[in-house]
Order: sequence, then structure tokens, then C-alpha cells
Amino acid sequence: MVPENLENDQVLLATGGYDHTIKLWQTHTGMCHRTMQHAESQVNALEIAPDKKLLAAASYQHIYMYDLLSNNPNAIVNYEGTSKNVTCVGFQEDGRWMYSGGEDGRARIWDLRSKSNQCPKSFDTRQGSGSTLSPINCAVLHPNQVELFIGDQNGIIYRWDLRTDHNEQFIPENDVMIIDIDISPDCSQMASINNKGKAYIWSLGSSGNDATTLLKPKHKFDAHKRAALKCKYSPDSNLLVTTSADQTAKVWDTTDYNLVQNLTQPNQRWVWDAAWSADSTYVFTASSDNYAKIWNVQTGNMEREYTGHQKAVTALAFRDASS
Repeated sequence: MVPENLENDQVLLATGGYDHTIKLWQTHTGMCHRTMQHAESQVNALEIAPDKKLLAAASYQHIYMYDLLSNNPNAIVNYEGTSKNVTCVGFQEDGRWMYSGGEDGRARIWDLRSKSNQCPKSFDTRQGSGSTLSPINCAVLHPNQVELFIGDQNGIIYRWDLRTDHNEQFIPENDVMIIDIDISPDCSQMASINNKGKAYIWSLGSSGNDATTLLKPKHKFDAHKRAALKCKYSPDSNLLVTTSADQTAKVWDTTDYNLVQNLTQPNQRWVWDAAWSADSTYVFTASSDNYAKIWNVQTGNMEREYTGHQKAVTALAFRDASS
């Protein structure tokens, strides 16, 4: 049974995928209470703003912003200017700006306070990989709010300092795509996963002078039998969930990266995305079987399915009262 702490109006679960709709759910009943149109393309990524008023949807050549406080089924803002798929999107902690990355090889910072949808900063992967731009698969903002970590299809991770525009590159494994990156909320570790199913873990430190994050290789392991698709640290930083094309999501402890749970069901197909409850006890997943699901991490049991999408669910976002 989904717990009471996920049963209030401050809980937001959003899902999207290949059926060109975004759905908002009551987490404790499994009921869809709102459907929003996303007609131009599939949904590549979703993120809810920290104040829970806006939902950003990354799609082909656009980021669409939806108003979560109204019943308007259509986007209220269209951020354009990218030439290919936008693959990732996220918010600065105070909601002043948004970041994105895409297949055009550029990461962008969008000023949410500007009425002209301005992009005052951008970074391109040509700086690390020669004369051609490499598509960006993922980006994550460090909790310090001043460093953006970016992963591309050439297997490079970039640390982009938003204060100075300085960047440096890390290559965990040659000629293997970086599919996703995440940083633990306590700032102690960073994880990356690749299209071979491997996970790489770094310990994070800080230089004394300018608070630049320092990376020290900590661990690597085979997380999945096929391409890994998402990695997300739990809010308490004690667990890491990974999802994969091997039809599973797996939960790992962050001390030794031993397997804690294998979250799978028959006919689940690719598991594209995942999100944690604020108390680190539940995981939401999105998969190609057209369902989103919530899992009890302690038992490994699926507690509820969210049914309504007509095609693969490829993206989800979750925030509850304490997140």
C-alpha cells in the first residue's frame, strides 16, 4: 500500500512518452487527474520546478513549460532554438534558471525570469572532442548550483563551471556512450552509466580555493546486461537506482555498491526512467510496457501501476511535500 506521506495535494507525479501526452497522477490511488497535450513529439525528459508550479518537458527542438496550478492542457511557454532532440532538462534550486542538453551537442542555461526566453549561456561539446559536436545524452547540476556535469555520446563527461565557463573532461571508458549521470545529494559521490550496462562511481571532494569539485575514481561494476538508461541517487544518498534496456531497475547500496533489489516484472520491457520518494523508501519507474509503477524498496514489491498511456512511458518526474 502506498503510504500516507504520499497522499496529499503537494504530491506531484508526471509521466510522458511516445503517445504525445503528459499525465499527472494521484500517487495513492493510481488515478490520472489531468492530461496535457504534447502533440509535436515524444517526451524525452520531464522535470518539476522546485516550487511545484511548473513542469518542463524536453522534446524535439523544444522545451515546453506547463502550468501545474491551472487546468490548461497546453504549454504556456515554448523554449526553442535547438535543432534536434532535447534530451535532458533541470532547474536551479531557486527556480531562477533552467538547464538543458541535447543531440545538437549543446548544453544551455535558460533565464526563467526573462520574458524573451533568453539563453544567456551555452556550452558545446566541440571543446572536448575536436571539430564536430557530440550529442549530449545527460546533464546534472551539482548541489552547489555552479557546476554542470554533462555526458555525451563520445563517452566524455564534462565539468562546466558556470561561474568561469572553464571546463574539464573525464573519460571513464573509451568509445562507450555516457547515458546518464547523477550526483548524490550529500555531494560525496557521482555515478555514471553507459550503453554497455556499466556503472562508474567517483568520490567527490572540493578544492580549497574556489570550491571546484574534484573527482576521484571509487568503483566500477556491471550494473546491467544491456544498456543502462538512468541512474538516480536516493535523497538520503544511501542508495542508487539504475534502469536498463534489460527490462529491470536495480537498487544498489552506496557503500560497496552491492545489489539491494532487482525491480522487475514479466513483460516490463525497457525501463527508461526512475524517481525517488523523499523518504528514500519508494521508487517510481517508467517503462515501455506503457506503465509507470511504484516499488517498495525494502520488499522489492510493486505497489501500484499507473495505467493510461497508450505507448511507451519514457519520462517521469516526482516531487512530494518535503522535496
